[in-house]
Amino acid sequence: MQAAEIELKFTVANVDELRSRVGDAGFQLQTERTFESNTLYDSPERTLRGRKQILRLRSYGPVCTLTHKRTATGETAGARYKTRIETESVVEDGDALAEIFSQLGYSPVFHYEKYRTEWAGDCGGHLVLDETPIGVWAELEGPPEWIDAMLENLGVAAEACSTDSYGTLFLSWKAQTGSAAEHMTFDAILAGGEAAQMSFPVKQLHG
Repeated sequence: MQAAEIELKFTVANVDELRSRVGDAGFQLQTERTFESNTLYDSPERTLRGRKQILRLRSYGPVCTLTHKRTATGETAGARYKTRIETESVVEDGDALAEIFSQLGYSPVFHYEKYRTEWAGDCGGHLVLDETPIGVWAELEGPPEWIDAMLENLGVAAEACSTDSYGTLFLSWKAQTGSAAEHMTFDAILAGGEAAQMSFPVKQLHG
């Protein structure tokens, strides 16, 4: 399936407060809090990164999904919303696909983990809550006017919003903390005693 993905992230200071506002904003719970593991693949020369593309295998509960993303035509740096052309498909055997990538010259370059909760909104919109090793983020995906309306309904300030990927957010976090972690996984970050300040127990996230 291929489609344009229009989204905007925002930081979440209080998870309970956001959850309480979600129902009032008309969202319906789609997926309960579920562990998610992601692996990005690229060539040794980082060819895909140079083209502003990603190739990702994601395990979300029992489901494994292959995703390719590329920059949408006409997107400019500093745009208010992040727009990508996304092509993805559920795959039966993630390990087999990883081996195919290896034989084609693509190897794992970045791992990141989170606990994700999903809600469905009107107009085909979508809200996710991501509890990551470096903090809590939410993401709205849908038409721009719908995103703006939901930000207002959820009480989200403009300065809390970002179009950065989790890879970019991780690099910023590393620069701020001096962490030596190479991947945004709970084990890598907790091993260094560098877990971000969160509004939920880190131990609960880890296990």
